[in-house]
Formats: sequence, C-alpha cells, structure tokens
Amino acid sequence: MLDPLILKNGEEQFEEYFSKISKKILFQYDYRDIDGKLFSCVAKTKEEAKEKRDEWLNKKSLANS
Repeated sequence: MLDPLILKNGEEQFEEYFSKISKKILFQYDYRDIDGKLFSCVAKTKEEAKEKRDEWLNKKSLANS
C-alpha cells in the first residue's frame, strides 16, 4: 500500500493493482515535487503515469513563469 506521507521531495512511488471495476491492471503513482506538492494519478502503465507527471510539472512551471 502506498503512503504519500513518507515521500520526500523529489521522490516517487508506484504500485500495480488489479481493478475489479475495469477488470484491468492499473498503476497508482505518487510523486512529491521539490517544492513539496504532491502529484498522484492512476494510469494504464508506469510510463503513462510519468507522462502525466511531466505534463503536470510543465503546467506548474508555466504558471510560475
């Protein structure tokens, strides 16, 4: 079971699980940015989750510019 409270800044964690609702394997992904903000998502693959994280980081970067 993932625990985002233990994530340090810049760290990530993920867990693969079987969804009884969609009947598919999914990934729960958490990433704590260097500023301490938490990103969390569910995706079909770990790579897709990291793409979502990168999009989130890019949006954050643009908003802070």
